[in-house]
Amino acid sequence: MASLAIRDDVMDELGGVAPLIRDGRIGDALARLASLEARAGDDARLLQHLGEHFTHCARSADAARCYRRAAALTPDDPRCLYNLATALIALGQTTEAETLLDRVIQLDPNDGDAWQNRSTLRRQTPESNHTADLLQATRQRLTGPGEVALSYALAKEFEDLGEHNMSFAWLKRGADRRRGLLSYQVEADVAAMAEIARVFDASLFASPAPGCDEPGPVFVLGLPRSGTTLVDRIISSHTAVESLGEINDFALALMRSAGPTGGKGDLIRRSADLDPAALGRAYLDSVAGYGRSAPLFIDKTPVNFLYIGLIARALPNARIIHLRRHPMDSGYALYKTLFRMGCPYSYDLADIAAYQLAHRRLMDHWRAVLPGRVLDIDYEALVTDQETVSRRIIDHCGLDWQDACLRFHENSSPAATASAAQVRQPIHANSVGLWRRYADQLEPLRVALVAGGLDSRELL
Repeated sequence: MASLAIRDDVMDELGGVAPLIRDGRIGDALARLASLEARAGDDARLLQHLGEHFTHCARSADAARCYRRAAALTPDDPRCLYNLATALIALGQTTEAETLLDRVIQLDPNDGDAWQNRSTLRRQTPESNHTADLLQATRQRLTGPGEVALSYALAKEFEDLGEHNMSFAWLKRGADRRRGLLSYQVEADVAAMAEIARVFDASLFASPAPGCDEPGPVFVLGLPRSGTTLVDRIISSHTAVESLGEINDFALALMRSAGPTGGKGDLIRRSADLDPAALGRAYLDSVAGYGRSAPLFIDKTPVNFLYIGLIARALPNARIIHLRRHPMDSGYALYKTLFRMGCPYSYDLADIAAYQLAHRRLMDHWRAVLPGRVLDIDYEALVTDQETVSRRIIDHCGLDWQDACLRFHENSSPAATASAAQVRQPIHANSVGLWRRYADQLEPLRVALVAGGLDSRELL
């Protein structure tokens, strides 16, 4: 029988993993996790905890191995099966993941996340969908966060089925419920981006301090759902590159270097005075712990657009690639995504518009003070002229072209993002202009963007 309790000494050792990750000691964290896994035996609870920590270290295959062992020990534990399913999704094993999520829902019909994740794994069809069961579940069971997840699942499935009015009605219901659970104020993020631009002005870059000139980082960034995962897969299909996925190492290195601060504004101001070389070295030392083997690596963390000034100073040889997308398609893509963490602005159209506008102003600022450092890639151009744009991307990374970059959907490396299922498919333009099907419902977004200064012709 599987053990239900973790020994105190083992729990203490496990508890030391998160501080190691926060301190940038990824290699030490992975070594401790490997040691604990070797001694886990039939302790299903410990194996589940190990899987969670491996996930935090961007090790989806290791997480899946631990979860699979735990599932073999506790085959009727829905949480264990759910965790295994999420790890398999990152690894591209969506068929088995869907079967596992079917079982999770059977065991625990109140698990809204299982319902919602299952709906995202494939395109639903009239012959094979879950709308009837989802509608019944909304009537019988879930409230709060569970209701939110079911609403997003219904929105996804009805969109697949071409029921666009029904889809948006459920989407708005889910987004409104989620927004009501948050205390977020978009004005704080808008003010932070303005303060970044004020502090990191042209004079700061006029006499640059030496940074850490080691080669290696490729930063792929931009707003979420703008095509960052697609570009990550294209670049990491090259034999000289591997992706570390979405990691927090740069932000964590910044916070460690800055020390205790009095809030966002204080952190921004203090960050401008940091030794660039020391910050760059702290970041590279942290990512070295992931055990990469290729000459170049990708950090695909969308929110790193906030730190472009710091990245440019700390890592002068870093390549920076920024994804852009039609503002209405971008806003709709954000709105229809149920993020597990982050992006609290994505559940209200006015918040989305305010964040988009602030992001645009900050990117305009980076281009002005760091001319030539950022390669802007338009999502629409990439999906309609794949090879031309892909060659520009690979050239920007300083690499020779390889045809495998056009076959990114064959890339077997993990993808633990909201696009995990889509990037296993060949490139397509199905999402270009998708917002037009909801033009009436998205009118508040368009109005807010125009009021904020966007040329209305850009939103056609």
